[in-house]
Amino acid sequence: MSSEMEVSVPTEIWDSVRELTMLAQRKGSDPLLWALQISSNLNSAGVALPSVELADVLVSYICWENNLPCLWKFLEKALMLKIVPPMFVLALLSTRVIPCRHSRPAAYRLYLELLKRHAFTLKYQINGLNYQKVMKSIDDVLHLSQRFGMTVSEPGILVVEFIFSIVWQLLDATLDDEGLLELTLEKRSAWAAKSQEMEIDYHDSYDEKRAEFKERLQNVNTVMAIELIGQFLQNKVTSRIIYLARRNMHTHWVDFIQRLRLLEANSTALRNSKALTPEALNQLTSDTRIVLSRECKTASLQKFHGVMAFGSLSTSAGLCQGASRSALWLPLDLLLEDAMDGYLVNATSAIEIITGLIKTLQAINGTTWHDTFLGLWIAALRLVQRERDPIEGPVPRLDTRLCILLSITTLVIADLIEEEESVSVDETECGATNHWKEKNVTGKHRNDLISSLQMLGDYQGLLTPPQSVVSAANQAAEKAMFFVSGISVGSAYFECIGVKDVPINCSGNMRHLIVEACIARNLLDTSAYLWPGYANGCINQIPHHVPTQAPSWSSFMKGAPLTPLLINALVSTPASSLAELEKIFEIAVKGSDDEKISAATILCGASLIRGWNIQEHTVHFIARLLSPPIPLEHSGSDSHLIGYAPMLNVLIVGIASVDCVHIFSLHGLVPQLACSLMPICEVFGSCVPNGSWTLTNGEEISAHAVFSNAFILLLKLWRFNHPPLEHGVGDTPTVGSQLTPEYLLLLRNSHLVYPGNANKNRNRRRLSAAASSSSPQPVFVDSFPKLKAWYRQHQACIASTLSGLVHGTPVHQIVDGLLNMMFKKINRGSQSLTSISVSSSSSGSGNEDTSLRPKLPAWDILEAVPFVVDAALTACAHGKLSPRELATGLKDLADFLPASLATIVSYFSAEVTRGVWKPVFMNGTDWPSPAANLSNVEEQIKKILATTGVDIPSLAAGGSSPSTLPLPLAAFVSLTITYKIDRASERFLNLAGPALESLAAGCPWPCMPIVASLWTQKAKRWSDFLVFSASRTVFLHNSDAVVQLLKSCFTATLGLNAMPISSSGGVGALLGHGFGSHFCGGISPVAPGILYLRVYRSIRDIVFITEEVVSLLMHSVREIVSSGIPRERLEKLRTSKIGMRYRQVSLAAAMTRVKLAAALGASLVWLSGGLSLVQSLIKETLPSLFISVHRSEQEEGSEGMVAMLGGYALAYFVVLCGAFAWGVDSTSSASKRRPKILGTHLEFLASAVDGKISLGCDWATWRAYVSGFVTLMVGCTPNWVLEVDVDVLKRLSNGLRQWDEEELALALLGIGGVGTMGAAAELIIENDM
Repeated sequence: MSSEMEVSVPTEIWDSVRELTMLAQRKGSDPLLWALQISSNLNSAGVALPSVELADVLVSYICWENNLPCLWKFLEKALMLKIVPPMFVLALLSTRVIPCRHSRPAAYRLYLELLKRHAFTLKYQINGLNYQKVMKSIDDVLHLSQRFGMTVSEPGILVVEFIFSIVWQLLDATLDDEGLLELTLEKRSAWAAKSQEMEIDYHDSYDEKRAEFKERLQNVNTVMAIELIGQFLQNKVTSRIIYLARRNMHTHWVDFIQRLRLLEANSTALRNSKALTPEALNQLTSDTRIVLSRECKTASLQKFHGVMAFGSLSTSAGLCQGASRSALWLPLDLLLEDAMDGYLVNATSAIEIITGLIKTLQAINGTTWHDTFLGLWIAALRLVQRERDPIEGPVPRLDTRLCILLSITTLVIADLIEEEESVSVDETECGATNHWKEKNVTGKHRNDLISSLQMLGDYQGLLTPPQSVVSAANQAAEKAMFFVSGISVGSAYFECIGVKDVPINCSGNMRHLIVEACIARNLLDTSAYLWPGYANGCINQIPHHVPTQAPSWSSFMKGAPLTPLLINALVSTPASSLAELEKIFEIAVKGSDDEKISAATILCGASLIRGWNIQEHTVHFIARLLSPPIPLEHSGSDSHLIGYAPMLNVLIVGIASVDCVHIFSLHGLVPQLACSLMPICEVFGSCVPNGSWTLTNGEEISAHAVFSNAFILLLKLWRFNHPPLEHGVGDTPTVGSQLTPEYLLLLRNSHLVYPGNANKNRNRRRLSAAASSSSPQPVFVDSFPKLKAWYRQHQACIASTLSGLVHGTPVHQIVDGLLNMMFKKINRGSQSLTSISVSSSSSGSGNEDTSLRPKLPAWDILEAVPFVVDAALTACAHGKLSPRELATGLKDLADFLPASLATIVSYFSAEVTRGVWKPVFMNGTDWPSPAANLSNVEEQIKKILATTGVDIPSLAAGGSSPSTLPLPLAAFVSLTITYKIDRASERFLNLAGPALESLAAGCPWPCMPIVASLWTQKAKRWSDFLVFSASRTVFLHNSDAVVQLLKSCFTATLGLNAMPISSSGGVGALLGHGFGSHFCGGISPVAPGILYLRVYRSIRDIVFITEEVVSLLMHSVREIVSSGIPRERLEKLRTSKIGMRYRQVSLAAAMTRVKLAAALGASLVWLSGGLSLVQSLIKETLPSLFISVHRSEQEEGSEGMVAMLGGYALAYFVVLCGAFAWGVDSTSSASKRRPKILGTHLEFLASAVDGKISLGCDWATWRAYVSGFVTLMVGCTPNWVLEVDVDVLKRLSNGLRQWDEEELALALLGIGGVGTMGAAAELIIENDM
């Protein structure tokens, strides 16, 4: 070997060993006596045994000058007496014997026998004194670290590499023996397995009998080598060690498994084996053969098995008392309902959010993709059904919910299917095979989608279509019926036919619409029409009494001109294909001015609202049209956008409704929409409104109108009237604070430059295409100086009192001009209103000319508006203006430049929060009075709170005390009630309404009921919405009300007591079935979950939510245990066999309800505070909970079940919180924050397990939490483990072993990557696992 080994021992010792061996060989001595003599001599010389030097001497002596049977016996006896290390001997022999196996088949046979005897006895070898030296020597011989590319060469890792290399050498040798090595990609072995021998190397003389014997021996050796490979893959210890290689040496494993499959398919020797078959060999390396994380057998984990594998919809949910089958998907129901909040527009695609949540729930619940897809469909259907009887108000309604069901959900599933199938294709292209990679069988997700939709037909109660989509559902059912009947009809036919035209019942349901949406996106084909029970029947022929073809998409595609009749038809009927949209888009880009307007009107019609099958294309085309190309004939310094003014205005007004904005938000186009609107605002806000444009309907629009519509739509895309650092938590900015113009542009720019693997994600490709189509370059706020200046002024207005107006400046002149325009009918002498303003003093012209409206760019006017409003409000406070005059003047200003409403909102928002204005009496004389219905509103608010379990004694009615509001709030509400409730005013009220509610909610009670009372007098049909909105503000003023509401959410979901709404529990009790005046005499009860989802964004101190949720979770565990089985009966059943089974069932049922409570708690924390609140929970709340001393709450007879289930509940709760916030993989941007937070938490766990941190909580709770958390992390989120420091994992594993949790300790190390692979291997060997 080398002189390295002989440094510490004189060479004379090894010379004497050789001489003693030669002497024993000549005398034919007993191998045992020889071995004892060698051992005695080496001990006397101080050589540590087993000795690698001795192994090297013996193997070198035998190979090949003394290749005699007696010397092999000497070597075997040395191995038996443990004076040579077996692994090292086998390593030495593998390099010498395997390459010469053809010329020396007997030696190869002896090598295989030694392998069989000594390669599986690893335990004593790793406990030897020379263990590290032995493994280092093996690495020197086989060059394992170099071959496998390992930078770490600790002994345990070398053991894995050694076992893997021995099996691989056998495999390559066998392939070479059967002539199969040439079929591999490399056509050679990485090891010295390919025989390089030539005839002249043979020492034995040739004769026929010897050749025949040698051939037989070679054949037997080949079979034996294959069987040895099988033993390595089957042995409990070595198979797990090889599994570690599989997990951590991916590239090498792919190469190895390809060769093994080649052997399975082509080996004659394998088929001749009596001990192993190709099928058995395949099974030994299949996905399900060795999975360390799924073989946990310790006592605590047997109890916790349900946490790791939640089970299928059909098995698990049945254990949950009162919960429906889909209680597993409660977080999804909450997320979907939360997306319906009209007060916040999400900048992140709902497709991305829902996809991440679906992956998380599928991993944590351990469900099949069939059950996952079914749960998603059911949740989306429930979302639609909750809107069957909606209340009226400026909130997203049925169209948005149908978008979620028929467009967003379908796109989520399409992305998941494409992701799976693209992974399978990539693996095939790189030479890998799918049989070893879990969950990546081509088409599996697609088949699961089909089976889930087939089963969806059993949920008839959810499939009833809302009245507005009955016609579309019927048409989808008709389509299936014609297909089944073998009658081919085109889309033109369905545009003319109605249900009454079909001779049989052809009523459709929501499943028909879902299937059509899937077919449109190539997720299904028309074979779906043949599913049992899908089509309603057959007909023999097309009805003859169908009316003649009316103007429709079909006639448009055939070349019909865009007449008013056809335009109306296309506006009211959604396009059925992408080709139809593309043709309309082409007209919008290349047509005449009138055609552009018509095309824009059509795109913003039914194709946007109800074109579920092509909706993602519709929003994309609209976004592209908002950034139209520069015409070839364009010249001059003016922006090309001015020439598109009529079309742009039609588009902006067409998408300004609450539902349309939310549809853009759900598709993730809010950042792009903002990016398109900013240049429009910049250009048209800089224009002097000297001219106008005439629309096809005769309406004239000015630059001010285009600017105002674009500006107000832009402001809806973020909470512009809120302080920039609102609701900040910890060191992470919240979602609310991120919604700024800068953030929206950064998000849009990120769609241009996406990670390398983003091209595999359909949703990101869509967003990238939308961003690139408008501008392939990043866009920043600095590109829009006028917008940026306004935004800085807006921020300054919120942050501090108004200042900076200087006499004689252009801004001051504009202020005077606007005040004169607003109050031109008021004769106040020669003094201008600005003279009493704190900002300025000057003389006004007093000109009463009706043409006082200034011809100025909108940006110049907006700069002056804060000073105008300040002057007017100050004048009112000093009695210079009456309240009615103030409201009328403000309305005139808003009518003159509707965009000024935004600055008015900004100013009032700031002034109300400053609290410097005196309150005014809403007495009906100076200011409008709420007296007519204030008491009724307050009574309804109390009723809503009472039905959701919230009791606030201090919430007393106003009685006879006078109603007052702060002056800015009184002025603001007076202004808003001057607007009509019509489509023209809708987009302005949608901007002012949330701001008004936010301001009123921040003022002392009962300001909000007063505002609601004034508005219910104005808009009686909005009464329910206004009362409900007013009831939400109670929680802003009273944290105890929030706690009570959270408690109601838990008790309703778990069915722990009789709630006024429902005692059955589950999703239905938590979210109910919508709200509205369904009962005579007032508003119906509101489900607690609905109320909380509409409340939490207004809670200022969101951090306390975490502590309350944890407290309620632990309280729920006690309630679940105490309600599961009476104590008296538990005592009677304690000793009986029936009692044992009963307790097992009781524990399983309790565990399921505990997990439901944990899922609810995790959902509430995640939705309430997002990533920052989850991080606060893990970094601060949990350590404090475990360290602090708690009163013992263990009840007699519960046998510690409360403490144990409490720990498991916390584990499930925390893992879910983390998975919701970070995801289970590393695809989301939030996952980048995971390593730091997770590492800190696991460091805390390891330190506490080590005894470095003293705990105050119940020991059973702590142990259940740690084992449960690790089990979930290992079984459901293995990617997390790879991000944790190796030393922390090892410490935690050691702690688990001290708790007799060896299997869990091994599972943790087994998935910890290369860093823990060695420790995992040693644990496997040590415990014979």
